[in-house]
Amino acid sequence: MKHLRILRQPSRPPRPRRIAYPVPWRVDRSTAPHFRLVNTGRQPLRGVTVSVAGSSRLRVSAPAVVRPGEAVRASLSGPDPALDTVLVVRWFPPDGREYLWSVSF
Repeated sequence: MKHLRILRQPSRPPRPRRIAYPVPWRVDRSTAPHFRLVNTGRQPLRGVTVSVAGSSRLRVSAPAVVRPGEAVRASLSGPDPALDTVLVVRWFPPDGREYLWSVSF
């Protein structure tokens, strides 16, 4: 009996994985320092806000709702955004969850 092993309960089966939420934005940089954030998704996005972290300044026209194919326009001004500036986009898809996405220059 010295070699008796105590068996533990079997582990629960893993929960099914959820498919990752694809970022519904594409950044059009063709007219830098003026940028367009285009909604490439299939759903309207609500509560869209755009902010900047770093030494650059941001001017943005973010409508309350961005429908598929529509864009948010943003202009950056600063010495060199590629060195220390990150754009942060926040939105809510129809399911009400909050998402954040950062864009480096």
